[in-house]
Amino acid sequence: MADNQFRPGPVAAQYAHNGCHVIVARGELDLDTTAELATALAKAADEHGVVVLNLNAVTFADSALLNLLLHTHRATTLRIAAPHPRVVLLFEMTGADQVLHLFATVDDACTPDRA
Repeated sequence: MADNQFRPGPVAAQYAHNGCHVIVARGELDLDTTAELATALAKAADEHGVVVLNLNAVTFADSALLNLLLHTHRATTLRIAAPHPRVVLLFEMTGADQVLHLFATVDDACTPDRA
């Protein structure tokens, strides 16, 4: 199956877009479900300059995802695209929205010269 086709699991797809490597996550992301995403993010961080994580289809997230994102943020240029409102609330409650780079869309996150 090509990387740009959707597949089951928390990592729905991966693809290149406008100089970024985009990972599409979905579902509920907690300690029991983040391992596949952690592997995808680590590999992307090693191989690509800018990693965009599309969280539009993530309906629940807890501290396991937050820890993973902060770790990845230290390893590469990580941009969070289209986070679900429930995930935005987690970021706001923990102050992670002041550390992570959040964007409304994947296109916004993949615009050159974005912080």
